[in-house]
Amino acid sequence: MLDLIADIGGTNTRCALVDSGRVTAVRELVNQRFSGLTEALVHYLAEVGRPARLRHAALCVAGPVLTDQVTMVNIDWAFSRARLARTLGVERLHVVNDFTALAWALLRLKPQDLRALGEGLGDPRSPRIVLGPGTGLGTGLLVPCDDGGWSAVAAEGGHVTLAAADEREAAVIAEARREHGHVSAERLVSGPGLALLYRLLARVEGRSVETLDPAEITARALRGDTEADAAVEMFLRMLATIAGNLALSAGARGGVYLAGGILPRMLERLQRSGFRERFSAKGRYRDYLQGIPVFVVTHEHPAFPGLIQLLTNR
Repeated sequence: MLDLIADIGGTNTRCALVDSGRVTAVRELVNQRFSGLTEALVHYLAEVGRPARLRHAALCVAGPVLTDQVTMVNIDWAFSRARLARTLGVERLHVVNDFTALAWALLRLKPQDLRALGEGLGDPRSPRIVLGPGTGLGTGLLVPCDDGGWSAVAAEGGHVTLAAADEREAAVIAEARREHGHVSAERLVSGPGLALLYRLLARVEGRSVETLDPAEITARALRGDTEADAAVEMFLRMLATIAGNLALSAGARGGVYLAGGILPRMLERLQRSGFRERFSAKGRYRDYLQGIPVFVVTHEHPAFPGLIQLLTNR
């Protein structure tokens, strides 16, 4: 029997079949080509020959999963879990937040799927957090259970209020507040957030800049463009502040894992940034945070191991 797994982001949907734990028929779909998730998944199954032995499905989506009706955050898609299960013809359908799937994946990722960022030994039986910027800013939590197992907790840490760590960041956040009211973490620490940050940083510094998309800003930064690089550095330091706050709030001495669509593509820039120093810059709790290991998840499809773990759990 085959199972269907899919990682549904704000921009792309990545699908695969699972046969006895082995991942096959991986496809990446561009969301804007489809009117909704059901159409995208039906298209995928038709493309791979509509398996007759489809049993279960495990999906993760960019948005909260609270009731039968699921509404995604960064794309105009909504669906009923019950109706989708009937359409797919599966015995059981699991739907979780995308970073809940990434939290489950922490149990299956191998050393070659991770790159350490600084030092830190941590405590393997303490909570672990995963976060990362993409179309939005996702967060998830993996916590130990009394029976020796683990539980993944859905979280929406990307929507906490963004805090400034210095006067320059405060000025950028003030400009963002004038435009948007509440400034969440993902307002500036996400793909679209990087484009906004680039523009607002120029305004604060009295410069005029052309409108650029996140990929071009990153590319220019990696080529040595000073203005783009300054925006990327502020972006990474803001991410470090958020990560440190979440680590303290969750007692995540088991580790902090950075995922999402942006960071693995700029790994070298992240390693030479001020991320690790900012992450630990919490006054009397500097030593506490310095002891926490930080990793970048480099697995090509990091949600897939988590979705397989979810199928195994249930």
